[in-house]
Amino acid sequence: MKRSLFVVALAGIALVSLPFDASAQAKNAVQVGVAGGLAIPVSDLGDATDMGFNVTGMVGFHPQMIPLGIRVDVAYNRFDVKDNNAGIEGNFNFTSVTGNLIYSIPSPSVAPYLIGGAGWYHAKADIPAIVSGSGDKFGWNIGGGIKLPLSGFDTFLEARYNQIQGDGGSIKFVPITFGIMF
Repeated sequence: MKRSLFVVALAGIALVSLPFDASAQAKNAVQVGVAGGLAIPVSDLGDATDMGFNVTGMVGFHPQMIPLGIRVDVAYNRFDVKDNNAGIEGNFNFTSVTGNLIYSIPSPSVAPYLIGGAGWYHAKADIPAIVSGSGDKFGWNIGGGIKLPLSGFDTFLEARYNQIQGDGGSIKFVPITFGIMF
């Protein structure tokens, strides 16, 4: 029920925002960028690991006259195993390549946006005392951010919920990143 309300709310925001002011768009239709920040483990991953970090590189295309753009992200997220006084050390890391749609909400200066997509996630566990292994899985993400256009480049703050589909469940985490697009 909550998920369907969230989807309806996003659709409503999108419809209300259709009249779009082209002056609020980025100056460059094609941009490249980098981002980094915290990665928060959720659900079972949060029970087993501490907060981690994220590093992302991206290429985006956002035409001047429409609010919808695309962005390809290559990301790395790492989480260390929680110190539970058992002497267990190790980490989980996730490398991903995702294709995302970005919907920019009209604004004259600070520009909020919605982002979501799907792609390939490479999950790797490296806990020498217990398990080591890796695998490729399908995953998806959804979130939002705020873009601040500056002279010659844009900065942004973004949070996205990521879910990697697994054989016996799913892995979930939320990177909160700060980035620069040129």
